Amino acid sequence: MTTPIIKYFAYEHLPEPLQKVSKPIGDLARQMDDAIPEGPEKSAGLRKLLEAKDALVRAALSGGRLNDQ
Repeated sequence: MTTPIIKYFAYEHLPEPLQKVSKPIGDLARQMDDAIPEGPEKSAGLRKLLEAKDALVRAALSGGRLNDQ
């Protein structure tokens, strides 16, 4: 069973430079979702991973280095 938060790790809709930031984190989230049993710590970990992904995508947007990658 997939945890509902996983839908927020989708990256296919993003421009390619942002996919380079988001995809590895999304892949890790899916791997952890499959490997770890349901529980409050899994939920907290995935939520924090989502926060990190969002921050890194914003950093890539504001850093102006998207075309350099």
